[in-house]
Amino acid sequence: MRVYKKLLPFFAISAIIAGLSGCSQRINALNETAKLAFLGSEDVVLPPEQISANPYASIYVKIEDTPQAFVVLAFAEPKTSLSAVKKVPEALELKWLSADKGMLVTVNGRLVKTHNLLTGNLSAVESDDPDPLLLGLHLSNTPKFWTRTLDWQPGYHYGYKAKSEFKLIAEENILINGFPTQALHFSEYVSVDTLNIQYQNDFWLDPQNGNVLKSRQKIAPNQPFVDITLLKPFAT
Repeated sequence: MRVYKKLLPFFAISAIIAGLSGCSQRINALNETAKLAFLGSEDVVLPPEQISANPYASIYVKIEDTPQAFVVLAFAEPKTSLSAVKKVPEALELKWLSADKGMLVTVNGRLVKTHNLLTGNLSAVESDDPDPLLLGLHLSNTPKFWTRTLDWQPGYHYGYKAKSEFKLIAEENILINGFPTQALHFSEYVSVDTLNIQYQNDFWLDPQNGNVLKSRQKIAPNQPFVDITLLKPFAT
């Protein structure tokens, strides 16, 4: 789908400057980081030492047949909990912002919102129950079923119910920043019955803490898949 070609090459670092204030040293650091952004038709693959030296949390992003891009974190903001009664773990919305103001928003690896993507955007994910990814799919007592509603555009797609079932596939070794990394591979089987649409998301989790290391998930039921690989996690 070449319509996405214009977006991903611009997933870059320079947009972090928006919303930041401070000394010239910080701006110089951002300018240096911006040099890590690449434009072109080839996948971006940076040396592990270069990623480690970069002070910002970072990911690789690839939307279907677009080139893989290197993206850094622009903002990390607290996500409002469902309620004190449900004892939802504290979560952060991580906002990965592009130079042309496209944005991916994730919560523990789950894509929960997008802005300014060329073919459409995920507007909201709402549920009365916490995402099993947030609770920790690696734990035996975490529910393996989840229901939420999805809003997306273009078109007036609001309040569509999506039902998920999570299944452990295998313990696998995946490459993260050039290094073999042990991970638990979970598949999420999603059904949007009113549209007769079914699809599969995949998540690779850290076996120790359940954090998502890598994922392949749909932006919305009729939108493309996006692959996200965590290179350097956000440190609170």
